[in-house]
Amino acid sequence: MRALVRQPAAAGALDALGCERVPGSLEDRDALAQLTDGADSVIHCAGVVRGGRYAHFHQGNVNGSVNLFERLAAASHPPRVIFFSSLAAREPQLSWYARSKFAAEQALLNTAPAQVPFDWTVLRPPAVYGPGDREMLPLFRLMAQRGIAPLPGSAQARVSLLHIDDLVAATLAILDSPHGSGRTLTLHDGKADGYSWQEIADTASQAWGRPVTLRPVPPLLLNLVASNNLRLARLTGRAPMLTPSKLRELRHDNWVCDNAAIQSVCDWQPRIGLAAGLASLTGAVA
Repeated sequence: MRALVRQPAAAGALDALGCERVPGSLEDRDALAQLTDGADSVIHCAGVVRGGRYAHFHQGNVNGSVNLFERLAAASHPPRVIFFSSLAAREPQLSWYARSKFAAEQALLNTAPAQVPFDWTVLRPPAVYGPGDREMLPLFRLMAQRGIAPLPGSAQARVSLLHIDDLVAATLAILDSPHGSGRTLTLHDGKADGYSWQEIADTASQAWGRPVTLRPVPPLLLNLVASNNLRLARLTGRAPMLTPSKLRELRHDNWVCDNAAIQSVCDWQPRIGLAAGLASLTGAVA
């Protein structure tokens, strides 16, 4: 097992898993060759989630992916490929991130010509959380420590969620299945209609034994913060998470997906609902 690492010094945990570290990036074609030569399967889950302009997302999510796909398509025996996209890719007009993920999916389709035995599956997970998560953990800490669940958009919005352990199990199930090739698959934690923000707050309250209250964030305040983040990013070069682009994605009222397609091609069932998933994070959010 090999993993491409941008910062080898920060990836020591891979050694304990018996994983060979390959220093480099998706822009480094020599590193990609070392990573993929002789591989039976490749799981592409690298991605850019922060940026101050679309070019930041395109460079990592599209150009980097194309470098990998072209390397794999040129192999004499191309490996099985699972590409982690995002549920956001179904609404590419909403954000730079969503647009770049959709463009990467299209690049995969265009890189696997019919004459090459290029066996691929695209996964579009919803919001994923669990140990090691850095994007959703601040939100959960706010709920656990202060009893506040900020509401960025409509109270009627619904979202699907997925624990990282279930995403890993789904990935392994697809690798073991001969039926997922050429498919784009969504997946969630078993709650077919997703969650409202109130349901998330109520579940967090039960998991952590304290009241959690929804607090709508004034739209003008969020707009101001997002706009200022963008201005500072362009002055300092830092990569912010909350920008006007990301805000459009956060305010979208339907991020619900289904498991019908993935369960038709492999033997996978989600095992960790939101209550159990949040309870498992108690130590991380305390």
